[in-house]
Amino acid sequence: MVAVEAAAIQALVDRIDSDFARAVELIQGCRGRVVVSGLGKPGFVAQKLSATFASTGTPSLYLHPAEALHGDLGRVVSGDVVLVLSNSGRTDEVLALLPSLKEIGAPVIAVTGDQGSPLGEHADVVLELGAVTEACPLGLAPTASTTAMMVLGDALAMCVAAARGLSADQFARLHPGGALGRSLLRVRDVMRAGERNPVLAAGASLSAAIAVMTRTPGRPGAAVVVDDRCRLQGIFTDGDLRRLIERSGDALDLAQPVDGLMARSPRTVEADALVGEAIRALREHAIDQVVAVDAESRVAGLLDVQDLLAARLL
Repeated sequence: MVAVEAAAIQALVDRIDSDFARAVELIQGCRGRVVVSGLGKPGFVAQKLSATFASTGTPSLYLHPAEALHGDLGRVVSGDVVLVLSNSGRTDEVLALLPSLKEIGAPVIAVTGDQGSPLGEHADVVLELGAVTEACPLGLAPTASTTAMMVLGDALAMCVAAARGLSADQFARLHPGGALGRSLLRVRDVMRAGERNPVLAAGASLSAAIAVMTRTPGRPGAAVVVDDRCRLQGIFTDGDLRRLIERSGDALDLAQPVDGLMARSPRTVEADALVGEAIRALREHAIDQVVAVDAESRVAGLLDVQDLLAARLL
């Protein structure tokens, strides 16, 4: 059964032609929305494809053919593009829509198994699946044909997204919730900045470093040492302090400059980088903090592992 569906997908490779390119151009130039329609099993595929278009920056809605014949056709306006799915190309409810769609002025892209079907003949662009052998033992239930529709529709949506130059930032704005949205956050979205950024001027004393680590809101457990141009010089952490106390005991000199005690080459990440890059740095080097810098290597903030836990990124 799986091999039958895989063969249906493989057969699509030879069907990506000038008609497919025309469909991409038609949707790319759409001033309205991509209205996706289908009945039965193709209807479920249509709903998924509409969601895929919308989630990749192409406004879209699903239109149920039967409901469209009873008022929902008002959802379609001139400037929309209608993508219709029907393997036979002879579904009555789908065919009944075509005159109204033509009157509205919404071009139709048909995804069908037969270019010579009534749907294929009346569509502006036809993406033909060809004769697909169903995986159903009876050869009747829509299986391989709907899989092929899904794959062809996904390819269409992805090509349109690429043609429109969809960026990771734009994709992130469309997916603000859930694990996917969180994975597309930038470091600057979760780092400690402003008064929560534990910055300390180079040459300051150990006692000043401890004060910064203690008094900074959120108690970050580190002090980021910078020069007079806010360029990173080093980092002094709670771990450094504990090890220093173990070595020095009661002889600890709180007046000594922190410059000689800090780590001079701390791990950094660009503030505009994806959070995933910072997570990899923390894991690979087994550290709790990474310094965020801007394009000119100035300290922009501090990202602590606790910030990632709070944002449910770990």
